[in-house]
Amino acid sequence: MDWLEQTARLRQWTAGGVRAPHKPLLLLYALARFQQDPDGELPYSTVETALGDLLVEYGPSRRTSPAYPFHHLVNDGVWEVHTTSGPGSPGTGVRELRASGATGRLAEDLRTSLRRDPSLLPRMTRVLLDLHFPPSLHDDLCQAIGLELEPAKTVSLPDGPRSRQRDARMRELVLTAYEYQCAFCGYDGRIGTVPVGLEAAHVRWWAFDGPDAVDNGLCLCSLHHKLFDRGVLGLADDDTITVSQRFVSRSPAGRQVLDLAGGPLLGPQFGTERIHPRHRAWHAEQVFHGLPRPRVPAGP
Repeated sequence: MDWLEQTARLRQWTAGGVRAPHKPLLLLYALARFQQDPDGELPYSTVETALGDLLVEYGPSRRTSPAYPFHHLVNDGVWEVHTTSGPGSPGTGVRELRASGATGRLAEDLRTSLRRDPSLLPRMTRVLLDLHFPPSLHDDLCQAIGLELEPAKTVSLPDGPRSRQRDARMRELVLTAYEYQCAFCGYDGRIGTVPVGLEAAHVRWWAFDGPDAVDNGLCLCSLHHKLFDRGVLGLADDDTITVSQRFVSRSPAGRQVLDLAGGPLLGPQFGTERIHPRHRAWHAEQVFHGLPRPRVPAGP
């Protein structure tokens, strides 16, 4: 069994660029639990709470029951479910899963392979992270799950629509277009001639067919890049900045984020392609959390 290929080909709803990270999140969670206790089983009641929290933080705004991936991941050959009546899932009903004492864990063949090859777990983790989440979220997600993430390594993926190569020119093209300043706050720090803390952010994530192109990129400081990928910040149809109503902060730095609501993008320079509406719409539908805050009125 090629477990990397199996991991890369999880069956999930992907039509129209819709994000469905439910199975990847459950598999990452299961890998983390295996790392801590290779023989342990995961009661549905425990997974329901943990996976529910992960879906709120790292999934799209729409709500989905953790029962669906708990049941359907069995079909991918990497997961198994048992109840008090024996092997097999009782279905996707929350009540049935709770009442039957359902437990899940990685499939037996996969557990055997993970024991034999210690490098397999970090490689599977890298495949899941690279295919379903932007790099800015990898460390935070692993910390939230309790998964020890090893230094980044190149993992070859099976041939397919999501096995394309990144364009190394993306960062330079985007930073040049926005004149080396954060498009949200104007930060333009340098050490000598080298920009520090500036990054090229994909509006539509590369993992979801977002092109390495200026019309899909923003030059953002490290903080605003992470907030953009977490759905705290977004873009309105008129290219003004949106801030999620779910984001709260009382600190001066947090207030600076709240004050971005309704403000204009800084750049790109004249004659450069602006964010394409289809990429902006994808981010608004698949990443941005909740409703945008109204613009803060200007003082007297």
